[in-house]
Amino acid sequence: MEQGLREKTGQLFMVGFDGLAADDHIRTLIRRYQIGGVILFRRNVQSPRQVSALCRELQEINAEVSDIPLLIAIDQEGGMVMRIEQGVTPIPSAMAFQAAGSVPDCERLNHVSGDEMRQVGVNLMLAPVLDVNNNRDNPVIGVRAYGEDAATVIDYGMAAMRGQQSSGVAVTAKHFPGHGDTATDTHHAMAKVAHDKERLQAVELAPFRAAIALGVDAIMTAHVVFPAFELDTSVPATLSKGVLTDLLRGQMGYEGVVITDCLEMAAIADGIGVSGGAVAALQAGADIVLISHSQARQQAAIEAVLAAVDSGALAMARIDEAVARVAALKRVHAVRDWRQRAVTPPALMRPEALALAHKVQQAALRVPGPYRPLDAGLPVTLITVEVRARSEIDEVALGRHQDARSSMLPALLAAGFEVREFALSTQAQPAEVDAALAFAQGARQIVLQTYNAVLVDGQRRLLGALPHDRLWLVAGRLPYDLDLAPDAQGRLAAFGCRPAALVPVVDKLAGKD
Repeated sequence: MEQGLREKTGQLFMVGFDGLAADDHIRTLIRRYQIGGVILFRRNVQSPRQVSALCRELQEINAEVSDIPLLIAIDQEGGMVMRIEQGVTPIPSAMAFQAAGSVPDCERLNHVSGDEMRQVGVNLMLAPVLDVNNNRDNPVIGVRAYGEDAATVIDYGMAAMRGQQSSGVAVTAKHFPGHGDTATDTHHAMAKVAHDKERLQAVELAPFRAAIALGVDAIMTAHVVFPAFELDTSVPATLSKGVLTDLLRGQMGYEGVVITDCLEMAAIADGIGVSGGAVAALQAGADIVLISHSQARQQAAIEAVLAAVDSGALAMARIDEAVARVAALKRVHAVRDWRQRAVTPPALMRPEALALAHKVQQAALRVPGPYRPLDAGLPVTLITVEVRARSEIDEVALGRHQDARSSMLPALLAAGFEVREFALSTQAQPAEVDAALAFAQGARQIVLQTYNAVLVDGQRRLLGALPHDRLWLVAGRLPYDLDLAPDAQGRLAAFGCRPAALVPVVDKLAGKD
């Protein structure tokens, strides 16, 4: 098989690996297959300086075998989805921006985020999220969306896009054609959006049309079935020619790169499979195939694409078309000029950026209904629902990230409260709930920090069993949790539970406003 085809095919794959420095896994994929891109997760992050060194190392390994630089991508959305969190400006979640009500601040802070990523060697932002979160039962989007209607998502999403692009990085609008109106997490199963074309054009597709008009660099697909555009309900958008070619290219006129969401998600892996999905995605019109974890799956998928071209199942013209789009994407400043970047990031966490991030997070805090602060003279019983199971979205704070728990304990202690804490998992199994209730027995002041309680039976049972006349409820992710306790002494939502989001929550609990 000709080497030219192998090089071209490699450019159409973005892969992940596990490590703080380049290991045999990623070295093999770069040298043997000349893959076109690498995605970083928190497992690849220790500090900005380390990430900077890693990105330089990856580019230098690649330069030994190719004159075409790597795309180095990251899901740095803000809020709960920030793969690099320590040592960079804490960007609020998307929904926090719309709650705070300042489009210019959204653009400014997204410029900061893009610029800080460029400084550490990242050149492709897998953001902004342009899904319209119009389904309260959505377990995967929620606060990652800029709003619950298309107009709000367009206002803030385009501001985020302008801000990031102005820093010199490429940006990715996701998850096309829209993952907002689903009640299924496609990391675990297939989802479907059954609306007709008229409704989809007015709502789900509207932010993507705006992004295309503004010149978005890349669009990421959703593993969601759209029967209005794809009659075969076993085929999600990622694998659908009707969605990616007929709709996105033909009707919407998009000419940039289409990148798949990770093919190892269950919606693909448990169906057609990762290798079959790679071939089908390229046949449908995708340009970059994303496989985030397994080296065996990554190599098998590349070989499957090579075999599909060799057999005629995948046209060489389709490969050439995708390669041309990837090459055009790699002309952005942050990719092209990777050698000019300083190895030590010079300007992270500037004071003015930190102040702006704090201002937005404070303005985003929502405290509906009657409210009274905690009594500083009484001890506080804190019950924290925390993420313990890793997913593509929820990355667990383990090992080197233990200092970044999503808990109010450090801030409450710093505010002068006497605090005892009980932590349980988001699944809130019966034994955990019983233990939490026993821990809170007789407590004078109880602060409960939930995490998508509206979607979890155990958390709702815990909330229902606690005494609301001594309860302060903090919604750690979805603000809709506040509806579950209208009689609580205080209900607070900051659209996230990362440390920066919890600071204004604790200030409010302490009566500092």
